[in-house]
Amino acid sequence: MCDSKKQSAVQRFKPLLLTLLVGSMIGQMAWAGEPPEPKSLWHTILNPPPITQPQTPKKPWMLRDREIELDLSLLKVLKDAGARPLPRITVELFDNINPELDVSSTVSRINDTAVIRGTFKPPVQGDFTFVITGNLLVGTIQIGPRIYKTDHIGNGRLRLVELDPDKMPRD
Repeated sequence: MCDSKKQSAVQRFKPLLLTLLVGSMIGQMAWAGEPPEPKSLWHTILNPPPITQPQTPKKPWMLRDREIELDLSLLKVLKDAGARPLPRITVELFDNINPELDVSSTVSRINDTAVIRGTFKPPVQGDFTFVITGNLLVGTIQIGPRIYKTDHIGNGRLRLVELDPDKMPRD
């Protein structure tokens, strides 16, 4: 191909190449501007295995409960005080309430334990405290008058409980 034909072919494709380049840059900027979707720290176990230990009777201050399973990769990141910025993390409560965590403090200990405290991102108003040891998380969540807690029920299994503060025994 002679030089004039090469230049002519380049001239014909310049608008197309320019369009592709600009479109690619705009697409990348739009994609980069969107925050990633939050991930849930735990999810409900729909068909939990039967408990081999005798089940303790339900307390009158327990409104409802269900077994949950932790996202271990998120748990590891949450436990690491040096892992900042944190990804967007939610917790799955009852009635499709999934508030997003706003971690204000992470204190990691040498014994593989961490204490995480924070509030929830608007519009939810409340706070939480989690203690993570190994792959277990126990904690308390308060959103308005509602109180939730996570309990270890044995063999690494956890449950989420909603409590009735009016029926709870006083310390």
